[in-house]
Amino acid sequence: MTTSVVVTGLGITAPTGLGTRDYWAATRAGKNGIGRVTRFDASSYPATLAGEVPGFAAEELLPSRMLPQTDRMTRLALVAAQWALDDAGVDPKELAEYDMGVVTASSSGGFEFGQNELQKLWSQGSQYVSAYQSFAWFYAVNSGQISISNGLKGPSGVIVSDEAGGLDALAQGRRLIRKGTRMIVSGGVDASICPWGWVAQLAAKRLTTSDEPARAFLPFDAEASGYVPGEGGAILIMESAESAHERGARVYGEVCGYGATFDAAPGSGREPGLRKAIEFALDDAGVRPEDVDVVFADAAGVPELDRVEAQALAEVFGERGVPVTAPKTMTGRLYSGAAPLDVATALLAIEEGLIPPTVNSRPADEYGIDLVTEHPRTADVRTALVVARGYGGFNSAVVVRAAD
Repeated sequence: MTTSVVVTGLGITAPTGLGTRDYWAATRAGKNGIGRVTRFDASSYPATLAGEVPGFAAEELLPSRMLPQTDRMTRLALVAAQWALDDAGVDPKELAEYDMGVVTASSSGGFEFGQNELQKLWSQGSQYVSAYQSFAWFYAVNSGQISISNGLKGPSGVIVSDEAGGLDALAQGRRLIRKGTRMIVSGGVDASICPWGWVAQLAAKRLTTSDEPARAFLPFDAEASGYVPGEGGAILIMESAESAHERGARVYGEVCGYGATFDAAPGSGREPGLRKAIEFALDDAGVRPEDVDVVFADAAGVPELDRVEAQALAEVFGERGVPVTAPKTMTGRLYSGAAPLDVATALLAIEEGLIPPTVNSRPADEYGIDLVTEHPRTADVRTALVVARGYGGFNSAVVVRAAD
């Protein structure tokens, strides 16, 4: 018998709210968390907008000893992980030594740590940066710091597949639980709003140059001109349904399906793999297209990518065959933190029976999708599909549903 894997804890750090309650209230209300970059002077760059996490005081939320050895991404992730553990009612010290592991995703984060090391190199006149300094930021900001901080000795790892990585991490967490690990801390948090990170993001040529927060990130809109980057994400506590039942835990829902594909090289003539990833996820979950109550779209905000996604949804569900939403228009694209945040939002939508809105975007008829815009839509949400794509051709999809 296949082990059912459920989510029992959520920890959210997002541009629209710190903590699950504040985030969901802002999302329901359609609050826009996008604004001008304040973490550095971006006035000389072509892109000047971002979704920044406001009011985050790491010195009040983390032990002082951790501040010198971490950057903003690490701090956001550590706080989100602690909130998720608290929400799940889990104290790692009370678990058997190897009962709990960590699998997170990383994409554009770690730039701030790397930039700080380079600044030390310049200011101190050193001839080199040690291998530890060069690479520690990449691993430490992910599962390593969460594992060390909480004494978690179970399986640990980091998935790197850009925005799709958040779903890939959850899928790996599900595999580990099915293999016998009792609980997994999973998800993703990214933060790269610093000069080095900004230049790296601009290199992909997908960021919008609009300077109007309310008309900048417009997926499926005729005026779409790229996306707005953001910081933050979500950490989830996953465990077997049996474990959750034994300890009387609150269950948000079940992670019941997963599919992933990789696009062929440009110019190959082969169709994109997104539709197949969706179909694989539905098959894995044992649900039919008509069983899906809402799709949380990848919503690239890049016209050619939006067309690919809209076509894939039409081929699977029929034209305007399922409600589609993209709450990330309020936060920006959070890279590896985006999809876990969408999964958390889908679970909250299931809990309340409410599909959150896609603010600001006015869907063009050519896309043929039923996009939920401006205001939330009341619905009996039992099954949700979350779609994510990563730069370079990654496609992932996850199905979550209400727990029995």
